[in-house]
Amino acid sequence: MDDQNQSQPQIEITIDAPNDTEQPHREPLIIIRRSSSLILTKFHGGHFRISLSLCSQALLWKTLGDPIDDAHAFRRVLSILPSNAFLFLWSLAFFTLVSQSTLYILRCFFRFEMVKNEFFHHVGVNYLFAPWISWLLLLQSSRLIAPTTIYYQVFWCASVLPIVVLDVKIYGQWFTKGPWLLSTMANPASQLSVIGNFVGAWAAAQMGWRECALFLFSLGMTHYLVLFVTLYQRLSGSSSLPVMLRPVFFLFIATPSIASLAWESIAGNFDVSSKMLFFLSLFLFMSLVCRPALFKRSMRKFNVAWWAYPFPLTVLALAATKYAQEVRGARAHALMLLLSAVSVLASLALIIVTVITSNNIFSQSPKSTLLKIPNPPA
Repeated sequence: MDDQNQSQPQIEITIDAPNDTEQPHREPLIIIRRSSSLILTKFHGGHFRISLSLCSQALLWKTLGDPIDDAHAFRRVLSILPSNAFLFLWSLAFFTLVSQSTLYILRCFFRFEMVKNEFFHHVGVNYLFAPWISWLLLLQSSRLIAPTTIYYQVFWCASVLPIVVLDVKIYGQWFTKGPWLLSTMANPASQLSVIGNFVGAWAAAQMGWRECALFLFSLGMTHYLVLFVTLYQRLSGSSSLPVMLRPVFFLFIATPSIASLAWESIAGNFDVSSKMLFFLSLFLFMSLVCRPALFKRSMRKFNVAWWAYPFPLTVLALAATKYAQEVRGARAHALMLLLSAVSVLASLALIIVTVITSNNIFSQSPKSTLLKIPNPPA
């Protein structure tokens, strides 16, 4: 019996313990995947406020640094601005815009439902204009591409075409769809659609495409008048903006400022119409500055909505620069310097705050995304 047991083959079962050395190598990959998924989930069109502000700031520095004939003494002071500072600012704006555009393209592929919901959101849909506006501003601020070159024209067409497509969709819904009537959907962020038309007209006039500039300007001005009256009347849609997005009220300053710059490019000088629009933006700026309580609750904790401040201030400073160049008075140039300093300081402060709190930008969802998203119209 013992001989039979010895003749039978013996089977040994060996269980390998998990290799602990492989786990640390997998953890960074898991963290990267989770971080990428979180960024694509939290990133939305409202983050393009950052690129809007940086691109407009680069354009302001370029405008202030351009030589002009018979410059005022205050304007000659700005000639001491180092060219390397403009190059750094333009590079920062370019890098930021490329990064955000890449993120949003990836979001369209991997989070399409979120992009779709954003399109049907009464606030979020307006920020679909922001990347194209940013590219147009960055194009105008570039010293490498002249407006008469084919590259400038192709880039302009590529940026304006999405703006016109969005115009047809949104403006058509305003007066044809019951649930999407302007009286119920209008909010201060709706002015971005108008700003897109004005910026496109501004760039087209610099290329010499006067008819295209007039087309975009008339489209923007018509809807701006209707939108401004709607928001002024405080209808149901104008009160649907959450507290954290109250900095968006500063877009009231940006729209007439850019309209004055666009008309100046079309007319060839800062005429009476441009001055009227500039004075309107200046009045709206003073009205908002005199009401700090309106923004008190939105300033308790840093939010990407804070970047809604620098862009309107910068385009107001740009309009003041053109106004001072036309008037050539000491008071006009002092106003230009004051507004330029305010816009630069606001942008610099937000850059510092954003860098310090960069880890929290995507950690929390903004309250704008927590609003109820209306069902798409049939």
